[in-house]
Amino acid sequence: MKFSLVIPMYNESAIVAQTIKTVYNSLSAQFAEGEFEVLMVDDGSIDDTVTIANEVTSSLSEVCVLGYPQNAGKGAAVKHGMLAAVGEIVLFSDCDLAYGHEIFAAFTDKLTFSDADIVIGSRKLDEKGYEDYTFLRKVMSHTFLRLIRRYTGLKYSDSQCGIKCFRRETAQRIFAHVETNGWAFDLEALLLAQKMRLNVAELPARIINHRESRVRPVRDAINMLKSARIIKKRVRNFSENT
Repeated sequence: MKFSLVIPMYNESAIVAQTIKTVYNSLSAQFAEGEFEVLMVDDGSIDDTVTIANEVTSSLSEVCVLGYPQNAGKGAAVKHGMLAAVGEIVLFSDCDLAYGHEIFAAFTDKLTFSDADIVIGSRKLDEKGYEDYTFLRKVMSHTFLRLIRRYTGLKYSDSQCGIKCFRRETAQRIFAHVETNGWAFDLEALLLAQKMRLNVAELPARIINHRESRVRPVRDAINMLKSARIIKKRVRNFSENT
């Protein structure tokens, strides 16, 4: 079995070198040589992210740097990596490794030893899932997720948790049809999975590596709800046969 890790990155020059070293060492301890790959997907960074990533990976055959010149959004970067991955199991997580790297094994085990097609993280299932969140951010996150579930009919508890794991054929099937380039791509992927009647399992997850959030709570929530309306209509009309 080969494992693929997809990490989107945008202007991550401050952390990308350490991230690559951390995931490479972690996966080297878990998998034999040639049994894993790491795809660092650059979303049109305008800093030294790509230069640094290329320098670090020059001697690491299991790690490659992909990307494109113009910033398109996290969803575009994840889709690019998911469609390029060759592992039987494909997992994506953020460049800051917000949920750590030790958690990867739990996701791969769940996918390997169950009938799940997809395994997603859920902060709501971990008693410490929102630890160190400000009160306002915690309330807004819970309220937003509740609104999304009610509006779209999505049954999963945490569509926006930044770690998700797919069987390769499932990833190819879903991301071939994901059109959302921004933050709402998770929502579209899960609504497509629900439309396709795929089996989605949830695992508890919590952020252990906190850094200053790039999320603008009010503005991003409004934009996300606008995207949800478009996605809901697109998925309602979706057919794999067309």
